[in-house]
Amino acid sequence: MSDISKNPILKLEDVSLSYRSNNPDVTDGTHQVLDSISLDLYEGETLGVIGSNGCGKTTILRIMAGILAPSSGNVTRRRGTSAALLSIGLGFKPNASGRSNAMLAAMLQGATKGQAESYLEEIKEFSELGIAFEEPVKTYSSGMMSRLGFTTALKTHVDILLIDEVLSVGDAHFKQKAEKAIKERISGSQTVVFVSHVSSQVQELCERVIWLNQGIVAEDGGASEVLHTYAKHIRIA
Repeated sequence: MSDISKNPILKLEDVSLSYRSNNPDVTDGTHQVLDSISLDLYEGETLGVIGSNGCGKTTILRIMAGILAPSSGNVTRRRGTSAALLSIGLGFKPNASGRSNAMLAAMLQGATKGQAESYLEEIKEFSELGIAFEEPVKTYSSGMMSRLGFTTALKTHVDILLIDEVLSVGDAHFKQKAEKAIKERISGSQTVVFVSHVSSQVQELCERVIWLNQGIVAEDGGASEVLHTYAKHIRIA
């Protein structure tokens, strides 16, 4: 693990996200997804995010990636910092091939056209898509889309990898391969934010964990401590 710098690579300050809802159980017709979230992410850090379904885990990743804008608060990335959200099929053009989608994703993550082209064969090989790499992604299974999304982000060398349950999808062989690749990145200088329902993965991969509960940070600390508190909460609930 690289030394964590004193200045955060990504900073969230009082970030909230809400939207209007027709659900009669929602107070004042507003659904509060995130409520005044503040946290600093440091270069070289591996941050885990845990919590029950609907607590805002995917939303916070999308805000970190710049896909969603918060309703209030500030998100600040260090100048020149690139980030990629590894989420099944996110942003894929269904009628375009795996190759075309990988090319586009790499360029959206900051690669030049020449750099993106240089990544393609490595992406094809690691993803194990074979001839399907040339086929439209609308023909892909969820596992195939997961492999393509994971590999594209991994091989284009973004500054921050935002991983949304990707390691929980696909066959056992690829999950093992993906975990090994992430561990190799973590042992270097890669900054990672990792969402998973699998506590053993979070324990193994993450040094620090935040527990989201009803849109707020219920706890932020060392992985073992936070996972222990979360496990007790689940048992009581």
